[in-house]
Order: sequence, then structure tokens, then C-alpha cells
Amino acid sequence: MSRQVLVLTGQISSGKSTLANGLADRFGFTVLKTKEELDRLGRNLTHFDIAERGNMQEFGERLDVKTNGAWVRDALLDLLESLGPNGRVVVDAARISQQIEAIRFAIPDRVIHIHIHAPQEELARRYKARNKPGFKEFSSYEEASQNKTEKQVSDLSKIADVVIDTTRCTEKDVVVRAAAHLGLYAREYLPLVDVIVGGEYGSEGKGHIASYLAPEYDVLVRVGGPNAGHTVFDYPQTYTFHHLPSGTKSSNAHIVIGPGAVLGLDVLLKEISECKVQSSRLFISPHAMMIEDQDRESEKKLVRAIASTGQGVGAATARRILGRAPELATPQVRLAGDIQELKPFLRETQEVLERAFADGKKILLEGTQGAGLSLYHGSYPHVTSRDTTVGGTLAEAGISPRHIRRIVMVCRTYPIRVGDAPESGNTSGSLSQPTTWKEISIRSGIPEEQLFSKERTSTTKRERRVGEFDWELIRRSTYLNGPTDVALTFADYISKDNEDARRFEQLTEETIRFVNEVERVTAASVSLISTRFHSRSIIDRRSW
Repeated sequence: MSRQVLVLTGQISSGKSTLANGLADRFGFTVLKTKEELDRLGRNLTHFDIAERGNMQEFGERLDVKTNGAWVRDALLDLLESLGPNGRVVVDAARISQQIEAIRFAIPDRVIHIHIHAPQEELARRYKARNKPGFKEFSSYEEASQNKTEKQVSDLSKIADVVIDTTRCTEKDVVVRAAAHLGLYAREYLPLVDVIVGGEYGSEGKGHIASYLAPEYDVLVRVGGPNAGHTVFDYPQTYTFHHLPSGTKSSNAHIVIGPGAVLGLDVLLKEISECKVQSSRLFISPHAMMIEDQDRESEKKLVRAIASTGQGVGAATARRILGRAPELATPQVRLAGDIQELKPFLRETQEVLERAFADGKKILLEGTQGAGLSLYHGSYPHVTSRDTTVGGTLAEAGISPRHIRRIVMVCRTYPIRVGDAPESGNTSGSLSQPTTWKEISIRSGIPEEQLFSKERTSTTKRERRVGEFDWELIRRSTYLNGPTDVALTFADYISKDNEDARRFEQLTEETIRFVNEVERVTAASVSLISTRFHSRSIIDRRSW
């Protein structure tokens, strides 16, 4: 971002202040209100009541004569100096050409002049509706427009860089049109988004990988719900995220929770508090769905039937769909925008992301669960309540596929599932080749009791079932996700000797052969390898 100055002109009630405030809210502009500058300069002139439009007009004209319009430039330069080299300022508003010329001469090549207008009858209608406490207006627009300078304001359209007719436009429409002219939206779909998804049945170690990568990004985005726990190494203990991105503690990036997220209020507020996340850092879409107690209650049968986590995510999602006809949804649908406790964090996340794209910021999008659990592509009914692939994750976040730079698919050396064995009738689904923790202990050299203590689900703490590496599943996940990279986790389960590896060549020969085979099947580089759960456990082979 570089310094940018926007000068607004237009007749009274054309919408200058509304546009200026919209640019400030959505794009971080600082507004220089010439009305306030007049008030400051005229404070010692007690015979001038600047809180009255007629007196304000007269005082402004006197200043213009005295300074040849340079008083606006002087105020602007003082403001820019305080903002630094990347300051964005919108001047609300200039009234004569000399004011604009003085600004252009002082800041060449960085000034854009936008003139906005509307028909006289529309301006009169808007003026009549004005209600600004503490400021006395004329009784009518006709009276206000009799001022000599005001009569000539419309002529400034001839020297403007951009002219916008606000007729048949909402206030937001005008902001969008102005922003497009200013280049505040990305001119092209820059590849700025890296996506992390699971390639198996979840619990692949996505949180550990995301936490490791997070310091390289400006924005972290999370979707999904509290049925997915991502555990990160947080010395001297671990921490499990259910709503916030896994890099929340390891980076200072802005945090976005997208409109497709399903939120448990207590869980979310607990994470925000424990991680000391300020409202200036976290942006939650007001369209995210809220989980109610009845949702968790209604999922108890799913816990028994398919080993669901029972967090109410699926029930809330179904209720959101049915809630389009309110009489079909009990209780009534509440979105994040309806929750008082979340008010400080609410923001249209599209605006946050659009601004990040325009500024060239790097974004890490963190998916949840794995491709084998996709509602559409997994083994129904033993699936979760959402599409867990890259496509579904992008849709929930509200990000176009054209912004993707890298897709990192996380796979563990031995996939896991929760719940009992299929023959019990109470299962989360089958594994292609089940094995045992005892067998993995024998192969790897890791004590069996250590495996048992680690291999419990992040959310429900249930014991995981384990299987042999599922090559057919990985190929299907590759087809669905199109990864550019694979993050291979739990390399220590191949051999405990891998725990001490800090470089690729230090891995065991069996592990290196396994990595080569994964790269052939996925047609992607195994660029990250996790050898244990520790801050120095990731072998980084990336070229990006």
C-alpha cells in the first residue's frame, strides 16, 4: 500500500460524507473533514457560528480569498505527515478549483478527484431528510444552494478524474464504484491463498502444520465447526483449537472466521479469551451459523450410530437449511450477527479479504476433517456434515479458486477413524486394512502405551482405530483436491529413529522410499514432513 489522496467534490446532499465514511470503514481511509477544519480555524472568531451552514459557507469563502484555497492543502499535509508514507486520506470535501490545484501541486501523481452528483430534485429530497444534531441547516435546499460558491460546485465535474452519478444507487453501490476507480479491488486474481486440507479421515495433524506455516501469512482463515479439534504444540503444553485458526498463537496475523462456519458460542468465547485475541485482530462473518443446545441434544443418536462428535454441527446446518421457512426450524435460526457477545468481532469478511487481496497480503485457509469424511465424497453415512475438500472449504470461506497459490494436503502414515469396529454396529466407518497399535509399536519401536496415550480424538478424547496407509483413498483425495504439496505426518510411526531427523536424508531408508511412493501417487511434492509432535519436528522441503 502506498500513499493515496482522494478529493471529493459535489453539491450539498450529493453523498460526499457517506462515500468518505464508507471508504474509511471498508478500506481504512482517514477522512479529512473540511467542515471540522473550518470549525477549528474559526474557533477564535466568536462572531462566526460555524455550526450554522450560512456562516460556515461565508467563513469558508473568506479563507479561500485569504489563502487562495491553500488552507485545505495545509490541513491535508499535516494529516499525511502524522499518518506516514502509506497514509490513505479522503478529503471531504473541496469546493473550488484552487483548493484542488493546491493539493495536486503539493502531492503530484498521488491525487484522485472524484465528483459525485444527482439531479436537483433528488438533492432537495436528501437535504430535507438531513438531521445533524448541533448543526443548523437552511430551511430548504433551494436556500442552501444560493451561496455563490455552492452554485459553482457542479462545474468542478469538468476537471474531475472520475464523475459518479448517484441516481439509482444505494450508498454501498457508490462506495463500490469509487473503490473500483481507485484500484482498491485487486485488478487481477493474484495467487495469494494457500489452502490446507486433510487427505484421509481427519486427525492428520493439520493443526501442527498450520501452526508451523502461520508466521508467513498476513491473514489466517478458518471454517468448519467445533467437531474438529486442531491440536498445536504450545510449549510446555499443547493447545487445541476448535474455531480459531491453528496459527492464532504462533503468529500476529489477522484472523477471519468465514460465513460457512458453524459456531459454538461458549467454545468460541473461551478460545478468544484464552488466546487474548483483540477485536482489532479477529473478524467473524455475521452470516456464520450458531449451534444451540437442542442441536447437541438431537445428535445423541448420531454419536451412537456413526461415532459423531455430537457437537451439534450437523443439526445446526440442517436447521439453517430448514430455517428458510421459519416454521420448519426449531429453535429459530440465529446467526453470528444476532449474538450480542460477538458484536465487537463482526465484520463482512468479504470486505476484509478483498482488502487483503488488493494489498497483496498472503492468506492461509485452514480446512477441517479430511476428504474421506466429505458429505458428498466420503463413504455415506459415515461422513461429516460438510464438504471437506478444497472446493467446499473455499465456498465456506467465500474465496474464489482463482486466488489459490498452493494446496497442501495433509496425510498421516497410518490413517485413523474413531468408534468401534464395524461388526459392532456402532462405528464411524471402515478402514480398508485395519491394524493395531500393538503392531505399529512393534514396527516403529514406539512403546505401545505411548501410542495409546497420544491417539485419542482432539474433541471427544475417544480412542482411535488405525489402519494401513490407504493408497486408493489418497489417490481419490488427490483427484478431489488437486494438491500442489503433501504434508506427511507421523513419520515416527514408520520408525522411532525418525524422531531425531532434522533433514530429509536423515530419515530411514524405508521412510524415504515411502515418501517417494507418495509423490508418485499424488503427483505432488512431499514438501513438509512431521517427525514427532514438537516445535522442531517438521522437515521443510518447500521451494516456496
